[in-house]
Order: sequence, then C-alpha cells, then structure tokens
Amino acid sequence: MKLRIATRVSDLALWQAYHIKERVEASFPDVRVELNKIVSNGDKVLDKPLALIGGKGHFTKELEDEMLAGNADIAVHSLKDVPTYIPEGLELVSVTQRQEQSDVLLSHTYKNLDDLPKGAVVGTTSLRRRMQLLQRRPDLQVKDLRGNVNTRLRKLQEGQYDAIILAFIGLDRLDLLKDIPYTQKLSLDMMIPPMGQAALGIEVVCGNEKVLEIAKSLNDENTFICTQIERDFISKIGAGCSAPVACNAVVDGSNIVFRTMIGFPDGTNIMQEIMVENIENSKTLGLNMADKMIKNGALELLKKAESVAFKDEMPQRL
Repeated sequence: MKLRIATRVSDLALWQAYHIKERVEASFPDVRVELNKIVSNGDKVLDKPLALIGGKGHFTKELEDEMLAGNADIAVHSLKDVPTYIPEGLELVSVTQRQEQSDVLLSHTYKNLDDLPKGAVVGTTSLRRRMQLLQRRPDLQVKDLRGNVNTRLRKLQEGQYDAIILAFIGLDRLDLLKDIPYTQKLSLDMMIPPMGQAALGIEVVCGNEKVLEIAKSLNDENTFICTQIERDFISKIGAGCSAPVACNAVVDGSNIVFRTMIGFPDGTNIMQEIMVENIENSKTLGLNMADKMIKNGALELLKKAESVAFKDEMPQRL
C-alpha cells in the first residue's frame, strides 16, 4: 500500500513529515510512504504579519486542498497552526506525544530576559508573546519578525534585534540552538504557549479505514486530551490569530492544569485564569474555562484587543 503525506516545504515541516514517515514504515512494513511537498502561501508571503494574510490557517489550507483533491491521504501539521474548524470530508484524528512546549529567548549579547537593558529590541511575530513579554517588561521595544527559522536567526546575528523569541521545539528538532551564545527557556509561568504547541496533528481524508488505522496508531491519548481542551477553549471564545491569547493544558498526576491568558498586545488589560480538573472529568474543561472568562468580559476584551492589534500604537507590525 502507498500512503501519501501532504507537507509544507519548510525545514521544520519536512522534519515532521519524515518523522511520521519513519514511524509509519516501522509500524506498517507493507506501507510505502511518499511525501507530497507543497509551498503554502504562508511560506511565500514573508513581508506581512501573519494575521493580515489570513492567519495560521494559511499554513494548512493548501494541504487540505490537496487531500480533498485526492492527491494526499494524510497531512502532518504543527497542531498550533491548525484552525479549530476542519473542512467537511477531512478529520483531525490523532495528535502525537507533545514534546517540550516552552518558548525560548535567544540573544548574542544578553544572557536572559532580566539582563536585557531598557529599550532593548526583541523580535517576535506573535501577539501572544508580545502581550506576555510587555506585561513583564513594558520598557522593551517589540518588533515584528517574519521569515523561516534560519532567516530569523540570521537577523538576530546581524544585530537587527537584541533578542528574539521562538518556540524551543522547532530549534531543538533542527539542532539550531548550539550556535546561539545565550538561550533562556521561558517557563510556562513566564510565557504560556499557544493552543497545540509542540504537538503534531494528523489530518486524514474521511472514509479510508486503513489510513484511519495508520493515523490513529500515531496518537498519544494524554496529548490528545490536553490539546482538545485547548482547541475547545479557543473555538468557544472565537479567538483568531490576530488575538493575543495563550492557553495551555498539562497533565499533573491525575489532574489537568489549564492556564489561559487574554489581553492587549501591549501587555495591558490582562485577564488570566488557572483551572484544575481530574483527567476523568476534564472533557468539558476547555468549554468551562471559556464560559468563565466570557462571564468576566473576555469577548469584549478580545474585540478591543483585536481592534488595536494593528493600529498606530504598533506601527512596526505593518
């Protein structure tokens, strides 16, 4: 049998696709895996903030179109890039075991966040990171940072930024941390990740039982539960990628600890919550958290946050 995987062509996307290819071929020796490599629009348009070109769904749409056109059986996504809406005819059936979820601060000059001088320039594309960074250090300048991982690291090395913040897992998978003089992994208390960080989502075309069996063999139950809680929360509050929102569910013994944060991109008007629930009773945790925050005014806060996200107070985003 032949299994066709749709993947983006970035270094990290290819690492992920080859990782899944190896796992499938090891578990199903009769299956031959081929990669269908697609350049997504999100990888082509590098001069505009992601939220202004359609958001993270840009990274998944072309792969989904290939599957719906019959040119691929499954797609491997960074789960954080997968919108909560899945097109008809496709299904997100498994989530791989989550790895290190932290963001990491990188610098060629300064040892850590506290070491950055007043007015230091920090690069990030993420409104979520911007919000949390400026909440902690309102004296810093935050500038937009687009491009693939290597481009971002080059800009740091050239001195365009005093520091940049990226997801630890991607740098680790591509073995890119060794060349950075100073790296500080930001704890989950310092920087709450986005929905689905550090997990791979496996999306399939509905109706093929063998493909479904293969995809489900890749699933990690605890990660699936935690990321579904995160996805339920984001879906219920209706947060798009132009909203500064962080949410993260982790297993702690027999419980799940769920942290969320909403606020303005400039680090003000922060609404933050933590809920703890037994795993057995956690199915509605994401929805319950959303209900609690909506009662406290989350929808109004989100609307205001999105309206200021690309206005004059943040000209460097445009």
